[in-house]
Amino acid sequence: MNPEGLSPIARLLAAVVLLAMLAACGKSTVVRNPSAGTSASGQATSSTGRPGATVVVQRGDTLYSIARRNNVAVADMARWNGLAPPYTIYPGQRLALGQVSGGRTAASGTSTASSASRTGTRSTTASTTPATTASTGAAAPRPGAAPVSSGIRWQWPAQGAVITTYVEGNATRQGIDIGGSAGQAVNAAADGVVVYSGAGLVGYGELIIVKHNEQWLSAYGHNRKRLVAEGQRVKAGQQIAEMGRTGTDRDKLHFEIRYNGKPVDPLLYLPKK
Repeated sequence: MNPEGLSPIARLLAAVVLLAMLAACGKSTVVRNPSAGTSASGQATSSTGRPGATVVVQRGDTLYSIARRNNVAVADMARWNGLAPPYTIYPGQRLALGQVSGGRTAASGTSTASSASRTGTRSTTASTTPATTASTGAAAPRPGAAPVSSGIRWQWPAQGAVITTYVEGNATRQGIDIGGSAGQAVNAAADGVVVYSGAGLVGYGELIIVKHNEQWLSAYGHNRKRLVAEGQRVKAGQQIAEMGRTGTDRDKLHFEIRYNGKPVDPLLYLPKK
């Protein structure tokens, strides 16, 4: 039948049926598979993970990749291990995969290496004006408990003046900077094994990490040239790199000491000058 021959009522009924069919075709149902650390409603959840279980960080790992492999939330991983943004981790570092007994973080253990930060001039890549606590949101330096004893005879890793000091809680000042000149010797601060030699960590340039035992690491950043390879044993005072300015604004060594993955003030461990 020719549609033009339909009565007005018939044409109206046909239009209603057509619209109903189109509406049915346009409906769809989306099923979301909740990811680790979220509920079906999309709300973040908190878990205890696998208390007592740990994982050792491998080269190329990030906190995000470890959390994904172990089906836990990044926020939980950070909380269990006492990590603050940007969640910097190191090869050889041991991370907890669950809440530590007693609610403590894996990085802090029974005591922390909180310390009195020393005053100094902060160098920055964009300006010579020191950053203020208000602009960084970091806690101001404050006195703390006596440092954890390392049992390690530390040595200065380079000759030169300390131009930037450690500030507890400040993600941009987790160690000290020692000023110097291009090519100057950078030495191992203590006996150990090189667990990282590369440039894969943003903000550190050419970086070397030495593991001294299961709890203590030292890191050496911004080198011009790395002289040791991963897996190599080094002695205190042995040259491991040449000072440079990779990833920064001037020739210097960025030096960190870490206890159970948490940065501590190197000036509390290095010999007094």
